[in-house]
Amino acid sequence: MGTSLAFHFVFAALGVGLPLLMVVVEGLWLRTGDRRYYRLARIWSRAMLVLFAIGAVSGTTLAFELGLLWPVFMRNSGAVIGIPFSIEGFAFFIEAIFIGIYLYGWDRLSPVAHWLCSFPIAIAGALSAASVVSVNAWMNTPAGFRLSQGVIVGVDPWAAIFNPATTSEVLHTTLAAYVFVGFAIAAVYGLALLRNPKGADAALAVRVAMLVALVAIPLQLVAGDFSARFDAQTEPLKLASEEGQFQTQRGAPLRIGGLPDPSAHTTRFALEIPRLLSFLAYGDLAAEVRGVDAFPASDLPPVPAVHLAFDAMVGSGFTLLGIALWWALATRLGRHEPSVPLSRALVASGVLALIAMEAGWLVTEEGRQPWIVTGLWRTSDAVTTAPALDLTFYVFSLLYVLLAATLVWSFGRIAREPVREKPPIESATKP
Repeated sequence: MGTSLAFHFVFAALGVGLPLLMVVVEGLWLRTGDRRYYRLARIWSRAMLVLFAIGAVSGTTLAFELGLLWPVFMRNSGAVIGIPFSIEGFAFFIEAIFIGIYLYGWDRLSPVAHWLCSFPIAIAGALSAASVVSVNAWMNTPAGFRLSQGVIVGVDPWAAIFNPATTSEVLHTTLAAYVFVGFAIAAVYGLALLRNPKGADAALAVRVAMLVALVAIPLQLVAGDFSARFDAQTEPLKLASEEGQFQTQRGAPLRIGGLPDPSAHTTRFALEIPRLLSFLAYGDLAAEVRGVDAFPASDLPPVPAVHLAFDAMVGSGFTLLGIALWWALATRLGRHEPSVPLSRALVASGVLALIAMEAGWLVTEEGRQPWIVTGLWRTSDAVTTAPALDLTFYVFSLLYVLLAATLVWSFGRIAREPVREKPPIESATKP
């Protein structure tokens, strides 16, 4: 399930972020008449179709895995999570319908009408992701139901969907998608600039992508701080695991790096900033932060994995912020060509954005363990007891390898095919 989610998460993020960039570049074409924006919109629309198709396959795989690998979880919680999954299904079909109209309508709709068709794609993609994330939020902070003899009854759909963790998780995950897509596209076209520094289309693509990233990454850091404060109030064990805080302590330090040692109840080799964790979590330098040792040993998550993933996420995020500011200052927001060192940093930023996104998801999932739904059902009680799971794991892994190879081949073909030119538009406002 972890392998499937790690693979699918990439396509889910691209499905949220890439349509927004298409809205932007096609809108700029309508406003300026610059043919480069039109070519980018055409190329990205082809890429969007491939990503949507592969994402649909990997998403369908996950749907089967929910039933096959987690039968107890689905039986117990289906009455709650079926509702947001149904909303996700409606959003998926709306997205699919307008993708078809958008691709078919390039030479059949007026420029403005065609551009307007991109808005439902961007909105439906974000709504689809938000619906699924609300399920994960419910698994962290279950709400909107009553238990009667171990069975969920009296479901309140709105309270379940908008459970306490929904706001922080949806905000953090949605921004992560925009951050990832912005830096990923900048990385692709940054590599193109290294090969051909005079590529006008590549330089423009980098500018659009980095402007989106430059807006999204500071907002993501703010959202991350909001999520940490939420964890401090609602999921203190997850916060303690993220920070490698084993002992309950007033004026707890913020630890940067380090290796948690559960046997010694300490985090070794960490850089500690005195009292900063207490301030960041509670707004008080002397506030008490509960440590890992304050909780039953049977309820502890894998603290080293959570802490290291959290550090990878935060470290990558601040590095991305630095790259975005470097680009903004060095190029004056894209008015000048990036230097070779900056282009190399842009290429690296795509990898860092992927690491940050996957590490953040790992923190969310591992930080909840050993519960599949916090306080209700343990993961060990919800998983299937069917044999031969190693065989199915290898089969699914092979499927993902084939899908990845198909993606690379398809993108290579898209890059080689020339864009069909459209006659110049006479007016940006003429329907």
